[in-house]
Amino acid sequence: MAAIGSLVFCTDCGNLLETNTSRKTYLTCDVCGAQNKDTSSKTITTASKPSAFPSSLRTRLRSDVQEFEEGDIQTDAIIDHPCEKCGNPQTRYYTQQLRSADEGSTVFYTCPKCSHKWNENN
Repeated sequence: MAAIGSLVFCTDCGNLLETNTSRKTYLTCDVCGAQNKDTSSKTITTASKPSAFPSSLRTRLRSDVQEFEEGDIQTDAIIDHPCEKCGNPQTRYYTQQLRSADEGSTVFYTCPKCSHKWNENN
């Protein structure tokens, strides 16, 4: 019989033997019928220290974490592009991929002066 960790194999045919729940000293192979001595380890214990898996996030103090609300995050930028409606020289824009990946993204514009909105497909 060969034991690898908690797995026990038959020495005659190499079959994986069932675990010994009745604490027998010999295991019978279901394939060839050979008697194999049970030498598997009965208890497997593993332990690791917290330092075994270092994390830069774990070491940060709670005060270093910044919290944002959804309204605080700016999702658009200002560009020198005239408004279609009022002619204001600057507009806000953001892009989104609405069509398939091999096509261009859609650019959404908003005028900060008159709040006119329009979009263009690239």
